[in-house]
Amino acid sequence: MKVYWLEQTEADLPNGGTGVPPVDGHAQDGPATRPESEWLGAKERVQLSAMRFAKRRADWQLGRWTAKHAVAVYLQLPADLPNLAKIEVRPSPSGAPEIFLGNKWAPVTISLSHRAGWAVCAVANYPAALGCDLEVIEPHSDAFIADYFATEEQALVARAAPADRPWLVTLLWSAKESALKALRAGLRLDTRCVIVTLVDVLRSQNAEGEVCVPEEYIKNPGFAPRPPDALSGWRPLRVRHIHDQTFLGWWQQTGNLLRTIVAAPPPARPLLLNVSVSSGGQSLIKGGHSNADRQSFGA
Repeated sequence: MKVYWLEQTEADLPNGGTGVPPVDGHAQDGPATRPESEWLGAKERVQLSAMRFAKRRADWQLGRWTAKHAVAVYLQLPADLPNLAKIEVRPSPSGAPEIFLGNKWAPVTISLSHRAGWAVCAVANYPAALGCDLEVIEPHSDAFIADYFATEEQALVARAAPADRPWLVTLLWSAKESALKALRAGLRLDTRCVIVTLVDVLRSQNAEGEVCVPEEYIKNPGFAPRPPDALSGWRPLRVRHIHDQTFLGWWQQTGNLLRTIVAAPPPARPLLLNVSVSSGGQSLIKGGHSNADRQSFGA
């Protein structure tokens, strides 16, 4: 199965997208009415106007902006501001994001994450189960590991060199977040109910780009950690729910940012969406794997 992804920053938002923060708990005229927010649909503007805190508003806008562009490119739709407004990201009853085009539900699966002024959106065909997460690599306490990690994950961290612990713990946590999103439950579930296995090998692909998943990949519990600076592109991982549902996926690090994507059916290596505009005003898909490609897109 092919999975696409797009990552953007606050600088990609029109005029920064910050708007006017609420005062005394009341939303002021700002992002919901200013011209730079004409890319929001009617229901999205209502949702935004109810948000009290400036950071929450900024994160929410960045996530929606990234998701709308990802969907526009994926579905080959125009990406000017009025047409972006017709692509609405609405929460399902479970809280998972769903796409509506002109008030009609669209058969597209997306997952969103934002962190430290960045947002990532993963896109695949419905009815795939899909989850993505973006994290900043930082130290975590022993109490955090004991509270949120399964026994085998704690053992994996215990075997790691001290210098490897921050990125390894961040990676395990991110993969858990992605899997919980793919389950459409998020952090309402106990994080120990999903168990991450990292496989430090690259897998072959068939002619159509679909990942080939040997039986050994499903069974192999082993992991030989490598320092982050040795990474090149995406590496495979597996997340197993305690009720035996399994998600396969990928992880990648750039600087101090780490991202994970998991899905079912098994996903091929994620393809970067490159936002560009054709002479007819249409957004175009361009897939890529390298970190250099990641720097090439613009909104």
